[in-house]
Amino acid sequence: MVSNSSDQKIIDSWEKNVDPWVLAVRGREIQSRVLATNPAIVDEVLAGEPKAVLDIGCGEGWLVRELAAAGVDTLGIDAIPALIASAEKAGGGRFKVLSIEDLSSHALGETFDTLVCNFSLLGKESVDQLFQLAPSLLNEGGSMIVQTVHPTAGGDERYEDAWREESWAGFIREFNNPAPWYFRTLESWVALLSSTGLKLVSLREPRHPETGRPVSIIFRSIKVSEPVDTHR
Repeated sequence: MVSNSSDQKIIDSWEKNVDPWVLAVRGREIQSRVLATNPAIVDEVLAGEPKAVLDIGCGEGWLVRELAAAGVDTLGIDAIPALIASAEKAGGGRFKVLSIEDLSSHALGETFDTLVCNFSLLGKESVDQLFQLAPSLLNEGGSMIVQTVHPTAGGDERYEDAWREESWAGFIREFNNPAPWYFRTLESWVALLSSTGLKLVSLREPRHPETGRPVSIIFRSIKVSEPVDTHR
């Protein structure tokens, strides 16, 4: 059980692991991403035919580049300056250093057809804050798409909302200062989505093509207009 974990510790860990992460992603070393979750999130975003996308927690920028190559105006934001520097060096999209805590339509000066969070919602308070903010970042009818760890990935841990510690298991590179992350049950994810006023419209479970086991879960929610009260 992880103790004394916080959203800040996630930032501290990622600041120390930028180089091995960039090499792992660009070297296509993460099998589940290459075979299942990367194509799944690209397909999910493009299915909505957005013109403007915000990639929240874009990391080294691979998804921004994929969407931009498909003709979608995409802005990637991340709280880690070194990751954004790596993304900007690679090019292929727009990037900005910005944390979830500082995120707002005012800070960006624009709104979007789609918000996408691809394995980037690791905290607790920061994620709660983002979901409350999300509708103000979306154009009418816009979507928020979240891909995250599948609820069955808990292993022997109790199935409950709780802080856990990233093990970096399965990576061929050496990572240090393991990052804490906040595990949420399926019930909690749905409740969080519902609390924002966004409407959950689809749920997908990408599977590993060799094992057939789910490797992630993808939620798509849409911004809906407030119902008109004709009795006022």
